[in-house]
Amino acid sequence: MTTAVNPISRLVFRTSLIAQIAIGMVCGIVLALLAPEAARAVALLGDVFISALKAVAPVLVFVLVAASIASHKRGQPTHIRPVLMLYLLGTLGAALVAVLASFAFPTTLVLDAPQAAGTPPGGIVGVLKNLLLSAVSNPVKALMEANFIGILSWAIALGVALRHAGQSTRAMLSDVADAVSQIVRLVIRFAPLGIFGLVAATFADSGLDALLDYGRVLMVIVGCMVFVALVMNPLIVFWKTRRNPYPLVFTCLRESAVTAFFTRSSAANIPINMELCKRLKLHEDTYSISIPLGATINMAGAAITITVMTLAAANTLGIVVDIPTALLLCVVASLAACGVSGVAGGSLLLIPMACALFGISADVAMQVVAIGFIISVVQDSAETALNSSTDVLFTAAACPPAEATLESAAA
Repeated sequence: MTTAVNPISRLVFRTSLIAQIAIGMVCGIVLALLAPEAARAVALLGDVFISALKAVAPVLVFVLVAASIASHKRGQPTHIRPVLMLYLLGTLGAALVAVLASFAFPTTLVLDAPQAAGTPPGGIVGVLKNLLLSAVSNPVKALMEANFIGILSWAIALGVALRHAGQSTRAMLSDVADAVSQIVRLVIRFAPLGIFGLVAATFADSGLDALLDYGRVLMVIVGCMVFVALVMNPLIVFWKTRRNPYPLVFTCLRESAVTAFFTRSSAANIPINMELCKRLKLHEDTYSISIPLGATINMAGAAITITVMTLAAANTLGIVVDIPTALLLCVVASLAACGVSGVAGGSLLLIPMACALFGISADVAMQVVAIGFIISVVQDSAETALNSSTDVLFTAAACPPAEATLESAAA
């Protein structure tokens, strides 16, 4: 007996996911232009999609990392060290690009915005302390709060402990990881609907008009991110692989950056990045750790935001910034960016810490943070797109199988 297949279902399964997401984006823009109220109503689709990704990401990371380490064979390389090196190099390089752009295109701010809510960290020591406390957090609390540093530390400890367990125990853990991965694939299949809701709500938001008042500083921030994505990162990948990096770069931008741009959360994009790494045939032992770790410490976009906004505040107040201080700002912004949480607007509350280098008061710094939230509709979206897509890019560059995939990645 043959079961008839619905023509719509056949069309959906034959159309690639990226093409479906592109269609969802176009439909969202059209709906926002023709019926803004209806566009705001379908925002629920985007909210549900983001919530589903955030819900499945902590469980996915925990079981996948534990299963990978438990089944890891002695002597098999994981390539984590070169990935970490690329993460740190990319973040520091992005901060340097932001300094050079701020000197070439100096910007000022109108500091009459109300102070933003929130408590910034007291300094680099405070950021590092928070990271250390996050690593030893209660595992149940870490899963509930999506604390990926804590999740990683407990998953690694459990995986190491289970390496000496029986074969049946390790096989069961691997089966659980496969089951959670299947759930992730199901959630990702709904990405076109989620992106449709997010795009419609974003373009229907009247707050976009407020961006015109801060167009210059926003152009510097986004321009730096585009330069890093299309020039600096490809140079780093070429240095590492000695192959044409652009097929892989465009694949990561197309399949990771697009969803990250609209979800505005590196944590929510973890399942999508892991699925992309699997399609690129990267080492699971590597990407199961490097992707969630990158969502916490690989923050080139955050380093750019912190640096540009801080130097804009200094220019506004007439503070002369010399080269040594600017280089120190690069280091501070890079270290601070590593402590950014994987949520929307996570980098903005670190601006006061960088402003303290120039003696800028907390009141003025919090006004700069408030301006950051005004432009975050674009700034935070571009920042997350850069951060999240770079996680996959640098993981692929550090994994030998990725070298054979570079030319075919865009296929």
